[in-house]
Amino acid sequence: MMPQPIYPFRTPKVIWAAPGAVAKLAPEARRLGGTHVLLITDRGLMATGAPQRVANLLTAEGLTCTIYGEVMAEPSAESLDPVVTLVQNEKANLIVGLGGGSAIDVAKASALLGANGGTAYDYFGTDRVPKPGIPVIAIPTTAGTGAEATPNAIFTNTKTQVKEGIISPYMMPEVAIIDAELTLTVPARVTAATGMDALTHAIESYTSVKATPTTDLYAAEAIRLIGRSIRTAVFRGADLAARSDMALGSLYAGISICNAGTGAVHAMAYPLGGQFHVPHGIANATLLPYVLAYNIQGNVEKFANVARLLGEPVDGLSALEGAETAVAAVSRLCCDLSIPSHMSVFDVKAEDIRAMAEFAHATRRLMDNNPRNLSVDEVEAIYRAAL
Repeated sequence: MMPQPIYPFRTPKVIWAAPGAVAKLAPEARRLGGTHVLLITDRGLMATGAPQRVANLLTAEGLTCTIYGEVMAEPSAESLDPVVTLVQNEKANLIVGLGGGSAIDVAKASALLGANGGTAYDYFGTDRVPKPGIPVIAIPTTAGTGAEATPNAIFTNTKTQVKEGIISPYMMPEVAIIDAELTLTVPARVTAATGMDALTHAIESYTSVKATPTTDLYAAEAIRLIGRSIRTAVFRGADLAARSDMALGSLYAGISICNAGTGAVHAMAYPLGGQFHVPHGIANATLLPYVLAYNIQGNVEKFANVARLLGEPVDGLSALEGAETAVAAVSRLCCDLSIPSHMSVFDVKAEDIRAMAEFAHATRRLMDNNPRNLSVDEVEAIYRAAL
């Protein structure tokens, strides 16, 4: 019997997770030595006034705070350049990322580039960052990406029109503040897309070949919390209990993917997002049932447990029947949340698929985590089923 690989387990150094936790921002900023803070957010949040309210928490304690509110959805590598210039011009010594995954990824990457120099293109890949960046506090306002708990940041490479990641332990936020009250006004459509992103993270990391007993604790609880509350969070968004479940589920799934990684769903979502500009959560959710149907043979017992965690009645079923129930449950959930069930909605054509399959299959960082080995032809077959 070959020895099992040994993997590290990483999380942010400090996590505050409870309604009202944003009140811990100023004390944490002071603890980290922040005096000149750059708060990075997006235009949608700027319109709500939330960034100014968060900035006021800092200025009330005597810290200087500048707001950058121009983060774009699905940001490109080049979109980092003006943010990095601002980091350097303001001599910021603490970065706060407030928003969804895009804002937090821009915060993490601009903190890194502000200290290391260069552009995102210099660091695409794994462990290419020479030294730590400026400290980051991440405050998610959606329950989805788990970016507050991962050492990754994803951007569109405009030279190839695909998404690529900067992956480094130096990318991990120092502090994550998860306050479900900040998610209460997120629109239903965004709640569905980000929630399905988190569920994809949880299922993929739970069934990853790099999963460990420790990551399983987080992934399984994420599946359970999201499975029981995503519908309520989407259709009755003011329900704080459901929003709290989703916020914790997203955090736990983020911790799990940080350590166990994701698989074929994410690899296949990258060209769908980069070439066809499909939001990441929607790309994942559209592909998820099709990839799961292929993957269950790689770990039947775990996929059967996914069904249990989603609340499906699997007592008396065989493991394979339970695994198939998980796929059906995910498909039904996507339907309930009005997630597109076919890629043709995004103007993907049959002639696009082979190149997409070749790119996805070559993304070994993700494909090597997948519970079932997939050939290029099998990846193409999944895409064609999803067309």
